[in-house]
Amino acid sequence: MENVCLESLILKLHDVQAVKFGTFTLKSGITSPIYFDLRVIVSHPSLMNQVSNLLYQCAKDKGLKYDTVCGVPYTALPLATIICSQHEMPMLIRRKEAKDYGTKKIIEGTIHPGDTCLIIEDVVTSGSSVMETAVVLQEEGLKVTDAIVLMDREQGGSSILAKRGITLHSVISMTKLLNVLLQAQRIDSFTAQSVHMFIQENNTCKPSEVEKDGQLDTKKLCKMAELSYGDRAKLQTTHPLATQLLRLMEEKKTNLCVSADLTSCEELLQLADSLGPQICVLKTHVDVLQDFSPAFTQSLMDLALKHNFLIFEDRKFADIGNTVKHQYEGGLYQISSWSHIVNAHAVSGPGVLKGLSAVGNPLNRGCLLIAQMSSQGSLATGDYTQAVVKMAEENSDFVFGFISGSKISSRPEFLHMTPGVQMQTGGDDLGQQYSSPDDVILNKGSDIIIVGRGILGASDRVKAAADYRDAGWNAYVKRLDRSQTDV
Repeated sequence: MENVCLESLILKLHDVQAVKFGTFTLKSGITSPIYFDLRVIVSHPSLMNQVSNLLYQCAKDKGLKYDTVCGVPYTALPLATIICSQHEMPMLIRRKEAKDYGTKKIIEGTIHPGDTCLIIEDVVTSGSSVMETAVVLQEEGLKVTDAIVLMDREQGGSSILAKRGITLHSVISMTKLLNVLLQAQRIDSFTAQSVHMFIQENNTCKPSEVEKDGQLDTKKLCKMAELSYGDRAKLQTTHPLATQLLRLMEEKKTNLCVSADLTSCEELLQLADSLGPQICVLKTHVDVLQDFSPAFTQSLMDLALKHNFLIFEDRKFADIGNTVKHQYEGGLYQISSWSHIVNAHAVSGPGVLKGLSAVGNPLNRGCLLIAQMSSQGSLATGDYTQAVVKMAEENSDFVFGFISGSKISSRPEFLHMTPGVQMQTGGDDLGQQYSSPDDVILNKGSDIIIVGRGILGASDRVKAAADYRDAGWNAYVKRLDRSQTDV
C-alpha cells in the first residue's frame, strides 16, 4: 500500500473532521484528547470509495482467502457494501438485534456453513465490536479468521482478537496517523505527545480479564487503567511544582487540602501546625486576615517546610496581564514570594497567564485555572470549561491543573482539585454545593479534595482532618484498584 496514498487519506479524514483533537468524553466515561467520527465519510462519496478501496487492497496484500464479507454495524456497513458491489462478492449483514417479526434473523443474506467470512470495521479499540460480530457469525456455522480495520487505536484490541483466533489487519495505525498530521503541521508536537501518553496510559487490556469460563465475554470492554500519583510525578511533561506535589502526596498518603478561611494569623498558624501532617496543600485567603504582616508569611513558609505541604493562595486572579502581574508580586501581600500555588479565572483571556507567569515561572510557582465552581448556578460550565482546558494546554509551562468539580482533562500531568467537599452531600443557604470524598475522587476522578467547614467547624479539627484524609486516600486507592480489575 503506497505511503503517499495513506498520507493523502489521513489528511482528507482530518479535513472532514473524521479525526478530531480536543477534550472528548468517551462512552466509557474516560476523557480522551482524540476522537474518531468516521460516520461523517458517508457524506463524502469519493472519500468513502477511497477508504473502501484501501480496505480491499489491504486484504489482497495480505493474501487473505474468504468467501463472504460482513461489516460491523453501523459505520462499516456502507464500506463493506461498496467492496462487495465493486468486486462482485457476496455480503452478509449483521443486525444489532434480531427482528421480532418475519424471519427474526440476526444475520441477513445467504449463509453457507463452513464458509469463511471477512469482517470489516472502521475503528478498533478493545476489539469487542469485532468479536461480537464474529461470535454471531460463528454461531451460524461460519469461519472467522481475519478482520480488516481502517484505524487501529493501538489500545490492545489486536492482542485480544488474536487470543480468540482472529488476526486484525489495519490500514492506518494511531502512530502513523499522528506522524502524518505532525509532519503536515496539522497538529503540534505537544498534541501528538498527549495522544501518545493517553494511548500508553490506557493500553492495558488484559485478555484474561475479559474471559468467562474460558470464553470471551463480549459484553465487557477493556478497562483503562490509570497512573498512580507517584507514576504521574515521573512523567517528563509534568510541571516541576506538580511533580513535587504528586510526590509528597504519595509519600504522605494524603490528597487532602484544607481551606483555612480564618481571620486571625495566630489561629491560622496554629491550624497549619496541627493539621500539617495530614495535608498536602493548605489553602489561604490572605485578604480576610485582620492582622496580616510579612512575619506571618515567613512563619507559614517555615511550617510548610516542617510538615511538607504546599501553600495555595486562593486569590482568583481575573484581570488584564499587567494588573495581575502587580497584584501577584507587589502590594501589601506580595503573594508570589510565599505562595507555591495561585489560581486564576480564564474569563479575561490568556493575558492573565502571561502576567502571572512572568512573575511565577522564575520562582518555580504554578497556577490552577478555575474551570468549574462548586456554587449553585455557576456559569463555569460547558463550552467555557472546554475553553479553560484548551488555555491550560497552551500554557502548561505555568498551569499545572484545574479547580473543577470532576476530571476534565485526560492528560495525567494536569491535577484536578475539587472544592466544596464534606462527608455528606448537600448545600448551604448561600448556594454552596457539597460532594463527598468518595464522589469526588472515586466517581468523578478528581485528585485532591478541598475541605473547609467540614474541618474548621468540627469540635476536634485534628480528628476531622484525619477522617477526611483517610476518606480521600481510601477513595483514591479504590479508584486505582478498580482501574486494574474492572473490565
